[in-house]
Amino acid sequence: MLLQGRIALVTGASRGIGAATARKLAAHGAAVAVNYCQSGAAANAVVTEIQSAGGRAVAIQADVRDPEQAAALVAKAESLLGPVDTLVLNANMSFPMAPFTEMPWEGFQQKLVGELGSAFHVCKAAVPGMVRRRRGCIIAVSSGLSRQPGDGFSAHTTAKSGLDGFMKALAHELGPQGIRVNLVAPGLTETDATAFIPAPAKAAAGNHLPLRRIAQPDDVAGIIAMAAADEAGYLTGQYLSAGGGGLML
Repeated sequence: MLLQGRIALVTGASRGIGAATARKLAAHGAAVAVNYCQSGAAANAVVTEIQSAGGRAVAIQADVRDPEQAAALVAKAESLLGPVDTLVLNANMSFPMAPFTEMPWEGFQQKLVGELGSAFHVCKAAVPGMVRRRRGCIIAVSSGLSRQPGDGFSAHTTAKSGLDGFMKALAHELGPQGIRVNLVAPGLTETDATAFIPAPAKAAAGNHLPLRRIAQPDDVAGIIAMAAADEAGYLTGQYLSAGGGGLML
């Protein structure tokens, strides 16, 4: 029970890494606000699973790209569960996969603004309370592609690189207030977002990793829980690769 008594908010938590993270944090004792934008049934299923295991969780709808909805999300989470002290920024923004020469500015801009805007707005709403209490933990879900680009991923790589920089800036500014800020960067992970990749291609990618497999959502969730725990209380400003050894820093 590494997170007993903690109040966590996980954005984009209805499926994939977000859902696994919500379940993992709850299993370690945290009360969890499961944010979703459109997938209400999936978010409620995550809440039901947590509650059936004896945990506390609520599902809250909000499009975190909108500052007013982000503020309302944090306010509702705190009214239902208590002051948020653990924030996981996992909301996923879709993006066009295309070579740069074919990349429309509109799609590139949408990914960049959505990625950074959602993180900014939720932090803007949650951080003041953490500062008042002089305690908090923020973990953003980045991507291995922020350090090692791939073909067709210019929008994703740029947006996640911007997220990396934003989290480093927050770690620097908020550390004196008792707030830790870190990044967890998954490599290829078995989620809905990667369902379009053929199984043989995933197996081949896994065989090139030291651990000889691609990640499952629970693998990434475990690293997030580790970073959130008080036992990692001296860890801040770090880029934690969750890529099975694909990136060694």
